[in-house]
Amino acid sequence: MSAPLAPRRVGYAAAAMSRHFNTAGPCKPELHFMLPPDRRLPGVRELIDQQGYFVLHAPRQVGKTTALLSLGAALTAEGRYAALLVSMETGAAFPDDVGAAEHAILAEWRRSARHQLPADLQPPPWPDTLPGSRIGAALEAWSASSARPLVVFLDEIDALRDNVLLSVLRQLRAGHRSRPAGFPWALGLVGLRDVRDYKVASGGSEHLHTASPFNIKVRSLTMREFTADEVAELYAQHTTDTGQRFDDEALRQAFAHTQGQPWLVNALAYVVTTELKPDRATSIAMADIDRARDVLVDRQDTHLDSLAERLRDPRVRAVIEPMIQGESLAALAPDDLRFVLDLGLVRERADGGVEVANPIYREIIARQLTVTMRASLPAMVPTWLAADGRIDFDRLLEAFVACWVQHGEAMLASSPYNEAAPHLVMMAFLHRVVNGGGRIDREYAIGSKRLDLCVAHRSERLGIEVKTWRDADKAKDPTIDGLTQLDGYLARIGVGDGWLVLFDQRKGAPVLPERQAVETVTTAGGRRVKVVRL
Repeated sequence: MSAPLAPRRVGYAAAAMSRHFNTAGPCKPELHFMLPPDRRLPGVRELIDQQGYFVLHAPRQVGKTTALLSLGAALTAEGRYAALLVSMETGAAFPDDVGAAEHAILAEWRRSARHQLPADLQPPPWPDTLPGSRIGAALEAWSASSARPLVVFLDEIDALRDNVLLSVLRQLRAGHRSRPAGFPWALGLVGLRDVRDYKVASGGSEHLHTASPFNIKVRSLTMREFTADEVAELYAQHTTDTGQRFDDEALRQAFAHTQGQPWLVNALAYVVTTELKPDRATSIAMADIDRARDVLVDRQDTHLDSLAERLRDPRVRAVIEPMIQGESLAALAPDDLRFVLDLGLVRERADGGVEVANPIYREIIARQLTVTMRASLPAMVPTWLAADGRIDFDRLLEAFVACWVQHGEAMLASSPYNEAAPHLVMMAFLHRVVNGGGRIDREYAIGSKRLDLCVAHRSERLGIEVKTWRDADKAKDPTIDGLTQLDGYLARIGVGDGWLVLFDQRKGAPVLPERQAVETVTTAGGRRVKVVRL
């Protein structure tokens, strides 16, 4: 029986480095602050002991690769299994050539095995066999020659497409009956999506829709986000190593901004500890977390940029556009919703509804969808600024109405999401107003029939509710409902000033100069707000 793995050797430079928060690639305990990876993999060890074949799917950058690399190393070190994680992604470069994809995959497997397994558990020479059978033959030969039961995690499996993907899945199913002597003891497919949603061009459909040809799976698992306590636990490792504390309010704010999304949790802490507060003698406050959040949103690093690019996908638009408007998802195809959930862009609420996964993603969505509109706005003289630099909200409203009258139709035409165009125009204008001197908090959710905005500038805040009146609403004027909703929103965020902005999008609506109106009303809660009809 093989000896446990020797401790990994690191170069002198790596050994001398202090640990830091990781935002690129798998975490390494000698370099990065990290939580026990298998904590968020409940039941995986039991499935492995039961010779299970399973699927692990979760959004990108939540720790799948880190967790399974760590689990594989632990299982091998314990002496029970030869366990490792290998990537399938290299095969994606050959979507129409099964044989070439198999060669690329197997070359990557051998390289991974050299780094993860001791010499006596390395795979044998791969069998010389026909294209379309090389993956199965390699796993058969490796299992037969291994002194221990072989456990393999196939990472990035859903990077494969069409015939290459179908071939690999069929080879796995065919070999399953020969386990454990002639095929891996246990095996996991690891990717963004569940096996039924892997993309193929076969049988008139672009998805498998059932587990076949991988109907040998025991379970489909996913990985949860960090809890608030785990965020505090992770950040406490930095405090232990450096002495620099995160205030309690900073910890709560970090969780509020990220909702525990692992990449965001690490990215916030990396920015604040390396760029904003590198002096370890200073503690980290809530305001520092807010600043780090703004840096991430403005910089839009790789993870956030890739999510922003997804907004062009019709399946993503089918979810996000009605969400911005507060409309329902009644006509949405279930596959579209499942796709956006799997991306991690939205999440299910406890009541069964869906919402954008966290406030940072919410801001990224708004920024990305309004970038052309913001660039299209003419130069604006800030007539809304008082002599002391504060915003005069009455003047701001006058400026917005004037901007809408002059440029609204052109801006609607430039919107990437037509149905949500008025909401996006409003956000584009306000972003230009507060850029560099304030912020906008946004709330939008399925079925709410509105978009809520809170404009913060210095010590002042303004609550805004945006609604549209469409032909589908028939004769019902949404003003009464809007005032009730705005009243509740202002009470919840503790703001006294508010606008209800109503865009009349009915086909038979009066022309803009005739329907344009601004009036001051008192809500049922006693708040004086502006009702703006455009």
